[in-house]
Amino acid sequence: MVQNPEDVDLEPVIPIFHRWIQEGACEELLLDVADYRHVPAGPGVVLIGHEANYSVDNTSNRLGVRYNRKAVLDGNARDRLEQAVRAAIEACQRLEDDSQLHGSIRFNGREMEMFINDRLLGPNSDRTREAVEPEIRALCQRLFRGATYSLQHGPSDPRQLFSVSIRTEKSFKPSELLENLLV
Repeated sequence: MVQNPEDVDLEPVIPIFHRWIQEGACEELLLDVADYRHVPAGPGVVLIGHEANYSVDNTSNRLGVRYNRKAVLDGNARDRLEQAVRAAIEACQRLEDDSQLHGSIRFNGREMEMFINDRLLGPNSDRTREAVEPEIRALCQRLFRGATYSLQHGPSDPRQLFSVSIRTEKSFKPSELLENLLV
């Protein structure tokens, strides 16, 4: 999540995302940019890709980067989970480092939300939680280098996506989180 959401203007994100398309900045094929800033507590600015979408998203009035993988990814659950987290953190790092934003976006490095965006493969149930929680915990141990963290699961409503909110008391820079993933 963004440290300073009240100070963030999403207007400059639009040309930044266009530049990411032109430069092939991400591992996915990037196609277009959609501006949803007019939607209150909505998707913000979305970078649409073939395999995945990136956005600076304000869902529930919580500004942050959202990575939404759409294409099937090879590997086991741990590999797929790590790829999604790495892609999201790399996007955070790119935004923090972008000179067009003049340092206006800083991520707190303490909060993360994960969603399974397929109700058929990952229904919002205790069974899904029991299946994925060991993988999430293993990833969090690496990501936060043993710092204390907590998991909070979203409501068990089958109409909602399965979700987990992760919080740690220690703040990490995106570069530190990426480095921790390499260990």
